[in-house]
Amino acid sequence: MPTRHRSAWRGRRLEGRLARIAVPLAIPVALAVVVGVIIAVAGGGKATQINQSALANCVSPSAAPSAAPASAPASAAPCTTAAATPTSAASPAAAAAVNPEAGRPDLAETNPVDPAGNPVNLNQTPAQAANTMNCTLIAPANPLSAQGLATPWQLGDGCSEANPNESAFVEGTILAPNGQLQVYNPLVITQGTTSASTPAVPTIQQGSQVIINIGFNGNTLVLEGQGAFQGRCIDAFGNSVIAQTSACNAQAFYQDANFQIARGTLKVPALGTGTDGKTCESTHSFSLIDQDPSDNTDSEYLLNGNGQTAQDSLANKNAMGGSTVIANGSDNGLLGFFVDPALGCTPFQAPDITSANGVQSSQALDELSSRQNDGNLARQGILALLPVNDPQLLVAGQFSIGKTNTYRMLQDQPPLSPFTNKNQNAATFCQNMVNIAPAKLMLDMAKEANFTSPVPAVGNNLATFLGNRLNMSFTNLNCQNFGLKNPVTVTLDGNGVATAVTYSLTKQRATVPGNGNGQCAGGNGGRFNGGRFNGGRFNGGRSSWGRSSWGRSNWMRGVGGQCSGGWGSYDRKVPVGRRGHRENAAGM
Repeated sequence: MPTRHRSAWRGRRLEGRLARIAVPLAIPVALAVVVGVIIAVAGGGKATQINQSALANCVSPSAAPSAAPASAPASAAPCTTAAATPTSAASPAAAAAVNPEAGRPDLAETNPVDPAGNPVNLNQTPAQAANTMNCTLIAPANPLSAQGLATPWQLGDGCSEANPNESAFVEGTILAPNGQLQVYNPLVITQGTTSASTPAVPTIQQGSQVIINIGFNGNTLVLEGQGAFQGRCIDAFGNSVIAQTSACNAQAFYQDANFQIARGTLKVPALGTGTDGKTCESTHSFSLIDQDPSDNTDSEYLLNGNGQTAQDSLANKNAMGGSTVIANGSDNGLLGFFVDPALGCTPFQAPDITSANGVQSSQALDELSSRQNDGNLARQGILALLPVNDPQLLVAGQFSIGKTNTYRMLQDQPPLSPFTNKNQNAATFCQNMVNIAPAKLMLDMAKEANFTSPVPAVGNNLATFLGNRLNMSFTNLNCQNFGLKNPVTVTLDGNGVATAVTYSLTKQRATVPGNGNGQCAGGNGGRFNGGRFNGGRFNGGRSSWGRSSWGRSNWMRGVGGQCSGGWGSYDRKVPVGRRGHRENAAGM
């Protein structure tokens, strides 16, 4: 039987399905952002009241640890609960020259930059690729067709699918006109190699819609090939790449899905009630998420000794004895393979001929489940949607409403108002996290203490893992900069493994600057209601969450705008001490 590959990527030990799970590191990498919350419409919900103060838009210096060799043993010694010392805000004179709101959803193509604004080299040697952990992924022709889905994507630019720090993953969700769903995981191979087994060809009804979600274990992944255009793929806002995650044909898929839900042909199951008596969690529950929701996939592949990959089907698994299972880090997997079973819940799944289990969840299914079931949380303003300070969604190290809304569109989430106060977003996310997560984790502690830890090097059971993960997220999101206190106390053994956690349930209120939107207005170029977004590629469809007409939006006016908010040009620039999407793995 195949064995699972062990990776030293981001200091994690991958056991079982660990490659797909969010893992806190021992010494957390500062995310270089004051991480925040999403308020879908300016003003937020009634549960997100914030005190206003003169606190500046604080940031913390970032650090990027060098990656261990792929063959090195993984280690993870979690940090303590000591709060990081808040750093002072950057001076207005240090503001970046790059407008974080100038751009549109697109492919980065030949001039990509990572979220910190660093150029991505598209002509690397393998040694350079191993150092940067930036790669390209070549889409096959007609990737939304049955034959296109069965044609491998190619990992290039010096990268290897056999290197767990460079592995890319592709996940398809197919919706038929009669509401039937299936999941299909297209294969990724290293450019210049062949697959270990011929991929299965899916059966797709005429009139079906296909969404492709793409995940990555490295820093920045750039899509290439004519197939990326044919598949209506998006990997960037302007040329600022959404680091690890991208998607193809997202808006058309979700428009059809939401239409079929309204018509009654597509049935999305209720979340159900767990054995704790509470509604089962979604990937947008504050009791589950960390600093970057909605990233990466549930895909798994088989890897043989020659560095060739194959789909993780039951037939391939039986035929490829001694192969290794490789997988993508994912909060979705944490929910579906650990938290849901521990609490007697069932994830939203569909048939999958590329999975050894015959059924599989997917990022798209999880988004549909949240949209259908989390309306009450959304109305209360306590639904964990994509925040402006998600490290993948920065532009030149700055918060960007445009880039955040680009990825929100790919995930069928409501767009942020152009008048969103970015500092308030950050503070509200932290406030909701510290006020919501501890009570739920304390309630479920006894049940989760009897369930396997996703990462034994981080916590000795699921309960201690989740507690240590929350602890790490607080520090890495710099929540202390908003006057909040870490609600988690972690007890570590001699190896740095969490063996006990306790929580404070004291409700806290964050503080934010009274004037610090950092919004950009005016100027010329790159209108959001022009080009591909309102013509050709996106057709002006409406968001199912808030009936916001994305295609008609006219708030993105490109370069040359003047910025309001009282802190100089644009928003606060995040220090660029890390390369790409290098975080502490608590955010995976």
